[in-house]
Amino acid sequence: MADLPPLREVIARHGLSASKALGQNFLFDEQLLDRIAALPGDLSGRKVLEVGPGPGGLTRALLRAGADVTAIEMDSRCMPALAELEAAYPGKLRVIQGDALKLDHAEIMGGEPFAILSNLPYNVGTALFTRWLGGEEWPPLWTSLTLMFQQEVAQRIAAKPGTSAYGRLAILAQWRAQAKLAMKVHRSAFTPPPKVMSAIVHVEPAAMPEGVSARMLERVTEAAFGRGRKMLRQSLKGLPGAVEALETLGVDSQRRAETLEVGDFIALARALTTAQA
Repeated sequence: MADLPPLREVIARHGLSASKALGQNFLFDEQLLDRIAALPGDLSGRKVLEVGPGPGGLTRALLRAGADVTAIEMDSRCMPALAELEAAYPGKLRVIQGDALKLDHAEIMGGEPFAILSNLPYNVGTALFTRWLGGEEWPPLWTSLTLMFQQEVAQRIAAKPGTSAYGRLAILAQWRAQAKLAMKVHRSAFTPPPKVMSAIVHVEPAAMPEGVSARMLERVTEAAFGRGRKMLRQSLKGLPGAVEALETLGVDSQRRAETLEVGDFIALARALTTAQA
């Protein structure tokens, strides 16, 4: 195991400070970082993608766990600190400077299975998450997502029907994957401390229901939750055939979207996918 200087020392030496514009908050607690790296199970020899490593706190924990890490970092200020980590772990870390939203992650990872672990920059977290969950090809190449979010976002991902947090994000995360809130992280663990609490979500792919287009499910949830908490007959009227499909399925169109189970949305998306075939 490489003998590295403390992260705080590295940050001070390179004059790094968390950028608000890039949604950065740095984690220094090595024990906490090791616990995060342990959430997907044994990483020894496994490929891992990390987005937004910053100065490399979680990266160190992943390397300590034996992972082969590819890290995508947008902030050029962090490159020298990450280059030191590359040198300390020869052949175990590859750093790509760029915007993770613009890169093809499957291609970067060589078309082989990989786990994703990230303390995601807050301003791109949800966009990356919905992208990883999207697409018609399933199961995906990623074997698990272990991601830090603001606690409120994490709760929306793992929410159950009828709760105030339940909405589009929960359905996208749960219709063909298992999502759980794995760990809460106090704001004081970060430098600088964010205004809100954080939490880690762990997601693993499950079987994809047959006869359902992912794009159709996205359209259904977009319509159902896109107009505030209205009755389904109002929110879905812009989606051809949706209100009629509800009646066929025996779902009362006067109900609100947040009262429907994930299975109800799957059934509705399947009916509309079949109707368009």
